[in-house]
Amino acid sequence: MSLGDYLAIASALCNSIAVIFMRVAGHQIPPLPLNFFRVCVGLLLTVSTLLLLGEPLFIELSKIDYLRLVISGVIGISIADTMIAASINRLGASLQALANCAYTPAITLVGFAMYGEMLNGWEIIGGLLVVSGVFVGTVMKADNTTSRNLWIGILLAAGAHITMGVAILMVRDIYREVSVLWVSSFRLSIAALALFVFAQLRFPNTVCKELLLGFVRPDMWHSLIPMAILGPYLAMLCWISGFKYLEAGRAAIYNQLSTVFIILLAYFLLGEQLTRRKMIGVVLAIAGAIVVGSQ
Repeated sequence: MSLGDYLAIASALCNSIAVIFMRVAGHQIPPLPLNFFRVCVGLLLTVSTLLLLGEPLFIELSKIDYLRLVISGVIGISIADTMIAASINRLGASLQALANCAYTPAITLVGFAMYGEMLNGWEIIGGLLVVSGVFVGTVMKADNTTSRNLWIGILLAAGAHITMGVAILMVRDIYREVSVLWVSSFRLSIAALALFVFAQLRFPNTVCKELLLGFVRPDMWHSLIPMAILGPYLAMLCWISGFKYLEAGRAAIYNQLSTVFIILLAYFLLGEQLTRRKMIGVVLAIAGAIVVGSQ
């Protein structure tokens, strides 16, 4: 296994732990201030790390490259996250995890469309095992979802994964040449600005109250701060780095393990039931990752 493989797996692990903390915090903090908090803390951490390492805060790039980074930040973090939230509202938590099976095929498709990248035979087999493991391990409970909301939610989730794939791969030539840390900080700054503009348009008279709820709830910081450190900081750095060193489809297969890690973490940390079905899903997904890693 290469450095890229380990980074992609680390991204899935960090993201899965962040999701556990997000589940806890999400009971009291609405999605918009929750997302704004995590983006702002992630931005603070990436900029602080840049300063500690002595890396520049400004990099000389062409106007077209900066425009691509701006578009990547807006559609990849602000819009895609909104689509994910909208799909959760329609599908519920259980079916949302099932819809995440679209992630690997979506990223693989984007990688092929943009760069002509194709998985080899063993990677395809491993990817199918991972996706099937996620499918089998997910609880398929409808959560009172109507047929219309079901299809809209699935389309939103799939669209969000394609959007994230396009957003991160459209600037891959940039982060293969410059610091991943800098690219992450720039995208987060754009996302924070976009979220603020959205909140200003939606809540013109109470924008601070709506956006800063996470900052004025110290009783929730025990969940919010780890969520922000692990999610938009560590997980995003590893996620981008995975795409830097690997082909899109291979990185996506490892990223898909996030759902499997969530099943295990929910059992150990939240006391959720670990059924036989979930165990079969975990075994299938891990076997798929081993197949891919052996190539």
